[in-house]
Amino acid sequence: MRDTGQGLPEHPGLGPVASRRTIQEEVYQRLSHALMTGWFDPGQILTISSLSELFGTSHMPVREALRRLTAEKALEVVSTGSACVPTVSRARLDDLCNTRIIVEGAAAELAAPHITPRDLRTLERAADDHARAEEGVYAMMAKNQEFHFTIYRATHSPVLIQLIEALWLRFGPYLRMLTRHMEPLLKTTDAQIYAKHHYAIIDAIKTRDPAAVKAHLIEDIATTQALLQTLCPTDDKKSSVA
Repeated sequence: MRDTGQGLPEHPGLGPVASRRTIQEEVYQRLSHALMTGWFDPGQILTISSLSELFGTSHMPVREALRRLTAEKALEVVSTGSACVPTVSRARLDDLCNTRIIVEGAAAELAAPHITPRDLRTLERAADDHARAEEGVYAMMAKNQEFHFTIYRATHSPVLIQLIEALWLRFGPYLRMLTRHMEPLLKTTDAQIYAKHHYAIIDAIKTRDPAAVKAHLIEDIATTQALLQTLCPTDDKKSSVA
């Protein structure tokens, strides 16, 4: 992965802002997406000046985006003008995953009866793209996010979706660990093995079995949790990725 020159990773969404949305909202959304798809290392410092240069904006929208993300516990305040991606620990991983299982499992079961044919086509495309992983591990993570949130949006519950987004933002450092682990594996391993839960979810939606949708989604989260447990510090001390 190339560096932008400001100590930040090159990301398709981390560039000059030109959007119909307010600049402030656009910066926030781009940073959120980067966090939720594993682009920033645990412990990485994000400064207002470097992000402003990257986005081609003034300091104000970046400062506000960082303020929102720290309020949501996705980032931590380090000093004036900077924020930090939280470090990782086994205890925090388990807390996040156990909460995700409760909240996202319930959302999946609630959403299942409301998945439309259009939603199903989106899920199938996302699952196929995720399984092929033709554009690399970060595109694969983005397709994983698209798959999950297509389901969650079918709940038509803004409260549930906001809760899940907050959990995914906090899960960002662990997704970064996952991408680092998977990137070399994808060169020698068929990515289809990472997609089996997604296809099981799709099959359960087609057979109109909300309980099975919930069960397969929980298994998807639990499988990721088990893998990340092997990558996290074993003594529950916070750790950053060098």
